[in-house]
Formats: sequence, C-alpha cells, structure tokens
Amino acid sequence: MGERTNGFLNASGYRLRMITVRAPATSANLGSGFDVFGVALGRPADVVQVEKADETTIEVTGMGSRFIPEDPEGNTVGAVAKALDAPAHIRIDKGVRPASGLGSSAASAAGAALALNELYDRGYSRSELVPIAAEGEELVSGEAHEDNVAPALLGGFTVAAGGDVGVTAVDAGIPLVVCLPEVVVSTRDARGVIPDTASIEELVDTVGRAATLAIGMQRNDPDLVGAGMHDEVVTPARAKLIDGYDEVRDAALEAGATGVTVSGAGPGVIAACYPGRRRAIASAMVEAFDDRGVECRAYQTAVGPGATIH
Repeated sequence: MGERTNGFLNASGYRLRMITVRAPATSANLGSGFDVFGVALGRPADVVQVEKADETTIEVTGMGSRFIPEDPEGNTVGAVAKALDAPAHIRIDKGVRPASGLGSSAASAAGAALALNELYDRGYSRSELVPIAAEGEELVSGEAHEDNVAPALLGGFTVAAGGDVGVTAVDAGIPLVVCLPEVVVSTRDARGVIPDTASIEELVDTVGRAATLAIGMQRNDPDLVGAGMHDEVVTPARAKLIDGYDEVRDAALEAGATGVTVSGAGPGVIAACYPGRRRAIASAMVEAFDDRGVECRAYQTAVGPGATIH
C-alpha cells in the first residue's frame, strides 16, 4: 500500500501515531448573535499536535502560554481527551492569545478534538465533535458554549442554536479586521456585566439585526453584515470593559468599516468591511487605541475555513 496523500498513513500503510492540526481563531456573538453566532478567522491560529500515550499530558508554548495550565484537569484539551477516551501527549503552540475574545480555548479544544478523533479513529463527524469540544469550554466559562468551537471545527459562519436545532454552518468570505488591545477581559467577568432583562423593543431590534447579519453572511454582503452587527443589549455593557472602545469603533467606521462590535467576550474588537479597506481600517483602529495609551495589534483577515489536519 502506498503513502496516503492525507498523511495519516506512512509509506508502509501503517497508521501514524501523531496528528497535527491547525485550529483557527474565532469570533463569537458578532453583536446581535449573542451565544449563537460565530465565524472562523483566517488568522491567527493554534497548532495542536497529538501523540498516543498511556495517559494524557499537555505541553503549551507560544502566545500567553505561561498563563495556561498544563494539568489535564485544568486545560480544555484535557477535558476533550477524557470525553473521547483518547489519552495522548498533546502539544499546543498558541497563536491565539488567551483572554482575547478570539476563541483561544475553543481553538485548542477544537484542534484537539479533531486530532484525537483521527488519531484514535473514533469516527465522529465534525458536527458531532462540536459538543465534545464544548466540554472543554466549560472549564473556561462555566458552561459548555458552542459558539466558538462550532466555527473552529466547521469553518465559515455558524449558528449554534442548541436543542433540536443544533449547529448550522455556511461558507462565507467577508473581509474582517480584528484589533486586539493589550488588555485582559476574562470570559467570566464579561458574562457578569450582561443585563438580566431587555425591553421588547430591544428584543425586536436584536432579532432583526441578527436576521440581517445571517442573510449578509450567506450573500457575502459586507453592508448587511455590518448593519447586523449593531446591538443595544450586550455590546454596550461589554464595551465598558475595553478602554478606548468607542474611539476605536468610530475610527474604524470613519475609515470604511461597515460594522464594528466586540469580538466574543472582548477585549478584541472586530470590524466588517470591503476587501480594499482592511489596511486603512487596521491602521485607524491601532491609532485610536494608541491615542488612549493602549498597545494593540491588528489582524487583517476574513471569514475562513475550520480546523485542518496537516
């Protein structure tokens, strides 16, 4: 038997004992789609490598690695390995900073789920891996949310409606700019500021905006996506945790963004736009944060594919 082009079998036809996966950063909520909407980002990404072992061990390098526990009981990938009954030595090279609002823990969990599923030939589909990867997310936020792990596994724009509806994914290619300030906002803190109630007017507006955003993603229409990002319930509360958010949002819109909102729990700020405006928008957002004395970095990216096996 010759070598398989997917790299899972060697030249002798034996299944390899090591799998490497690139798992993308994600942005959840997108303003109006709280706890439901998500997109996979073209960049940045984590790289997760798994190798069969008698018990699970974890090694973490890269961005913010010193803040990530390597104890399997305290790491998202440890929970995934346990759920799949797939002990392994797991190496995570972090390209997605923790506490960024870019699905850092979800990238690792999704990457580990896909890699371990392949390594142990568990046979789960990507959709079936979503709730398994979400078990790792529970360690971070206290609940098994799927809004980040869904796009990390499936790619594109995802709707994690839960219950009998499950997860829906559509391909999309909306250009995006993500600006990440050197500010830490924990998921638990960001959930703590969310209002307990909303008026019927706010509810109607949010439903309308969310529908507009979903149609915009399906049509690859930056104007509709931008209009659908607007939210008067969750975003204003979370924006207060990000020093300079209002100025950064205004700068991005003035530079040509069609919509701006908090990425996930923050502090990342995400802007939708047309392809030719990414550079100008990125520069404007960085300058606005800089004017507030906040260091940051910007990613010129787009809605992209889910995790890939290498």
